[in-house]
Amino acid sequence: MVNMPKSKKGFCKKCKKHTPHKITQYKKGKESVFSQGRRRYDAKQKGFGGQKKPIFRKKAKTTKKIVLKLECNTCKRKNLYPIKR
Repeated sequence: MVNMPKSKKGFCKKCKKHTPHKITQYKKGKESVFSQGRRRYDAKQKGFGGQKKPIFRKKAKTTKKIVLKLECNTCKRKNLYPIKR
């Protein structure tokens, strides 16, 4: 993780003033098994004939952008804040 304080004061759009915010690193949630894309992909993969869709192998970026999740301590509103790589 990035060297950042666990909390800082920032502007909250809901409270319309500067309030203390809790800072955590954003992480992707668990992928849903029953989303439309997943169902379509699984149905297409079923049966004979190997891999049906292309597997992307030409990755250009080596690092991901770090996204911080700021949570207002008063109203619990969450705001995502991307920073440099």
